[in-house]
Amino acid sequence: MSTSPSVILFQGDSITDGGRSRNDDPNHFLGHGYAYLISSRLGAELAEKQPTFYNRGVSGDRASDLYARWNEDTFSLKPELISILIGVNDAWRIINNEPSGVTDRLGRAYHHLLEETREVLPNTGLVLMEPFILKTGATLDKWDAWQEKIGQYQRLVRELADQFGAVFVPLQDMLNQATEKAEASYWLWDGVHPTAAGHELIARQWLSVVQDSKLKIQ
Repeated sequence: MSTSPSVILFQGDSITDGGRSRNDDPNHFLGHGYAYLISSRLGAELAEKQPTFYNRGVSGDRASDLYARWNEDTFSLKPELISILIGVNDAWRIINNEPSGVTDRLGRAYHHLLEETREVLPNTGLVLMEPFILKTGATLDKWDAWQEKIGQYQRLVRELADQFGAVFVPLQDMLNQATEKAEASYWLWDGVHPTAAGHELIARQWLSVVQDSKLKIQ
């Protein structure tokens, strides 16, 4: 990108959603997770340029759900940078043998979503965040299955980032290292959803990687 992004969109599932409101209340529409933390810091630092931040994360979404609402929740906003975190619900439904998880559509839906984004918004920067888990709560009983499936998704997202010229934000190793300071549930209370401290780690990692990349917001 030749210019710094001024319209930044966060997309994903409940981790991104962060309890956001569905109205225009600026005190609530960014939620209370990593998207809010990133937006608050960059917004304060770049106040003279007044960047616009959107959060369109939806709790429960899979990659196919993202694609289904991509017109109204992405293309219509004309973002100059899109950050995506998706995958845990695809894995959840497969591992728990839910009807919506009979086939694994993450790779196909994610690829199609990125391909169409490159066609419709060719100059928009892409940030792909690595899906993650820790061994506690919801992941504990079927840990081996979780580790295998999320590991597949992590490799896939990295490959998609390479293929589509996106910035990849690694998160799993960072969270693994964090468990040396405090137990897994301190960071991801159920093994999937971050606590306040977990969101802070994710926000720090995002800023460290993206602000040291070709997509630096300045």
